Amino acid sequence: MTGLSRRERQLLDILYTRGRATAAEIQTALPDPPSYSATRALLRILEQKGHIRHESDGPRYVFLPRISRQKARAIALKHMLATFFDGSAAEAAAALVDGSAAKLSPAELDQLQALIDRARKENKS
Repeated sequence: MTGLSRRERQLLDILYTRGRATAAEIQTALPDPPSYSATRALLRILEQKGHIRHESDGPRYVFLPRISRQKARAIALKHMLATFFDGSAAEAAAALVDGSAAKLSPAELDQLQALIDRARKENKS
């Protein structure tokens, strides 16, 4: 799967949120929506890139994501790690924890600690 433009990400996010939608429904949900034909063209591009598929529902197409949001997140994260952190999850985590942009709550820090503890246990096994 190839990279996405800002508008393509918006369309895909709408599909992940709704699960399935027609071009008209997607166009209505977009901020500052393009024309209907431009929306259809973007959907065609997303389909060619392999991000979405369509099903016929009478005279109209209903669009759906090809992969789950969870799998899409994993793919995007892997790409981000490779691009910005030389493949290091530790570097990415350090950037999140040390970064001034992310203010982690005590509950979030506890959650991260639990994940680290679980990863340590799994690595010992």
